[in-house]
Amino acid sequence: MSIEITRLFDFPYYQLEKYNLEKSLTTKYNGKWESVSTKEYIDKANAISRGLLRLGVQPNDKIAIISTNNCTEWNICDIGILQTGAQNVPIYPTISKEDYEYVLNHSESTYCFASDEMIIEKLNQIKGNTKLKGVFTFDQIAGEKNWNEVLELGKDESNQQEVEERKANVKPEDLATLIYTSGTTGRPKGVMLSHNNIVSNVLASSLRVPVDQGQGKSLSFLPVCHIFERMILYLYQYCGISITFAESIEKLSENAQEVKPNVMTAVPRLYEKIYDKIYAKGTELSGIKKALFFWAIELGLKYQPYGANGWWYEKQLGIARKLIFSKWQAALGGELKIMVSGSAALQPRLARVFAAAGMPVMEGYGLTETSPVISVNDERKGGFKIGTVGRLIEGVEVKISEEDEILVKGNNVMMGYYKDPEKTAQVLKDGYFHTGDKGKIEDGFLSITGRIKEMFKTSGGKYVIPTLLEDKLKQSRFIEQVMVVGEGEKMPTALIQPNFEFVREWAKRNNINASSEKDLASNEKVIARIQEELDDCNCHFGKWERIKRFELTPEQWTIDGGHLTPTMKMKRKIIKDIYKDLYEKMYDRV
Repeated sequence: MSIEITRLFDFPYYQLEKYNLEKSLTTKYNGKWESVSTKEYIDKANAISRGLLRLGVQPNDKIAIISTNNCTEWNICDIGILQTGAQNVPIYPTISKEDYEYVLNHSESTYCFASDEMIIEKLNQIKGNTKLKGVFTFDQIAGEKNWNEVLELGKDESNQQEVEERKANVKPEDLATLIYTSGTTGRPKGVMLSHNNIVSNVLASSLRVPVDQGQGKSLSFLPVCHIFERMILYLYQYCGISITFAESIEKLSENAQEVKPNVMTAVPRLYEKIYDKIYAKGTELSGIKKALFFWAIELGLKYQPYGANGWWYEKQLGIARKLIFSKWQAALGGELKIMVSGSAALQPRLARVFAAAGMPVMEGYGLTETSPVISVNDERKGGFKIGTVGRLIEGVEVKISEEDEILVKGNNVMMGYYKDPEKTAQVLKDGYFHTGDKGKIEDGFLSITGRIKEMFKTSGGKYVIPTLLEDKLKQSRFIEQVMVVGEGEKMPTALIQPNFEFVREWAKRNNINASSEKDLASNEKVIARIQEELDDCNCHFGKWERIKRFELTPEQWTIDGGHLTPTMKMKRKIIKDIYKDLYEKMYDRV
């Protein structure tokens, strides 16, 4: 009898019955890839469940997991926790110790699994202020309890029947996880997602995976503490796709060449960086090789799906793929069939050039509160349209409000915000989740046109949608981050973080003597060059929308620096506060 998947811990059992993979999960330890089979995965998850029961874990207890990198241990602990009827509380590793303390206390977590010394160092400073009864580490750390102690505690199988009873008592509508969203303002909110929320999203999303089930290979590196990659990992398990965890984002290309994945997911910023590195290598070429490289890029930037550019374009594209783009593919293992993008808007030029290179990026859309996928592109059956986030997945209903806000209804919509009925009532109305995003649907394809709250009015009474200007400016290789400001002011202005890596190379080629980020941001020639990018952007907008002034920030905007949320979204208020002097300067107030 085929296993019916209604709860998250059903996925590995389904995989065992249907595919029984020899390499279900793979992580590199001490320079060597080590895999666990589907059966070993389940056996270890059951041992964790038995160990947790012996530690006194009760249904609806909260257990945190904090891991610097994705790894086999995370997934084993996830299933082990959920089988006891407890809930998994994933925490982003690089947030402050104060945020650790807040999340642990707000969720009332009783135990925590932590990956390494960096996390333990922060945890040890605040765990006395929490309800934690124990912390178990994945790495061997002197003086700390190791997760192997929980496995050892669960070695005795005499209480497996109790585990089975706990599993049987977990209903699809029960809470599975609390995911604390990295709010751009204020304290993070605990999003309550049920087993059914995520399971329904996995099953509907599986219809958009164009990889042979039972034999595909994936490379995972986006933080699994976020619902996007976590849902994707359940999806891979359901589709019988073996999962390899990259050592780090820095080693992504190296790991891809070792693993040769068929599928991977990323955020737009990473695709930007991959493209920038490829482009930089192209500038180092000379003669005919350089000419061919840039011919291929120009061709790629004109790409249209489904042969819309005609036979002559397709003929040239075939040549470009053979001579140039095949090398791009080789840099990521040579066997990629599909890449998926989420979390933020993907620049259309990237969608075009990667699709031209034979590595199509399928952009999707979703939020933590929607488990997360609402829509996604799919090359099959005409389901790929550049500049959109694709067609809605099955079982998800979207309507556009009079204010153009995207409203979502379906089994994927969250239960609510933990311990916060007031904020829940603000976003869940008449069965619809109010996303805060503006959008439109044309020919069945959803497009995101801005954020409701991020629109502002100048002192002249004109409305400006900053994200439209920002998205246009971020197409420039000179610009990494940009925040358009001007609420209540006479004109829009912009705080810009240059793409220091690219600008440094450009400066070198143009004999400009500036290497530090501070020197680059204050160099007159750099400022003049970025003004050209701004002028080009401005001509696409109305006079009242155009950015009249800008300032370059002298350092990178980072998560640790407080500029960005863990999902790389700008903390607008904080960025404005950090660069208050630059802001005042743009409006001649200093």
